[in-house]
Amino acid sequence: MYKESINKDELDDLPLVQFEGEIVLVDGQADYFESINYLKQQPVLGFDTETKPAFKKGVVNEVALLQLATADRAFLFRLNKMGLPLEVRQILEAPSILKIGVAIRDDIKGLQRIRPFRPSGFLELQKHVKGFGIQDFSLKKLSAIVLGFRISKAQRITNWEAPELTEAQQVYAATDAWVAHQIYYSLNQ
Repeated sequence: MYKESINKDELDDLPLVQFEGEIVLVDGQADYFESINYLKQQPVLGFDTETKPAFKKGVVNEVALLQLATADRAFLFRLNKMGLPLEVRQILEAPSILKIGVAIRDDIKGLQRIRPFRPSGFLELQKHVKGFGIQDFSLKKLSAIVLGFRISKAQRITNWEAPELTEAQQVYAATDAWVAHQIYYSLNQ
């Protein structure tokens, strides 16, 4: 049904796709409660985080951005500006809301360094896809194998703590969470 893996040439031949839904940047009170109320109603969310890269040995930056996405909306929480509020932690702790991501263990550990919480309802796509015979586990390769398109990773090592996130950063961050959501739905149709 699905290919085990994909090589670079096959990957390069696929169309480049990015998230085209609504992006909600949450960095204060303005959209906060409206976003939380919407997210609490969702049964499944794509999940990812971004951290400012550290180019010095021993330097570890805190998670700067938390992304939660549905099929058509992506919420980008600027944690470097607002911390990890109670209502966001409640979503991360809710067993009734499935949070889908790739390599989520480190993301969760990074979030717990900001504020402790008990993660519940998380699904690791890297484990989940093994049941479908897939052996390539990066988000980029999973999107190619399962969804038939490639995603850009060009913004990955940008400054996620910048005073303003560029449109390219926002689209990249939204795409990563959205793609996890889409892979899950595609696999489980």
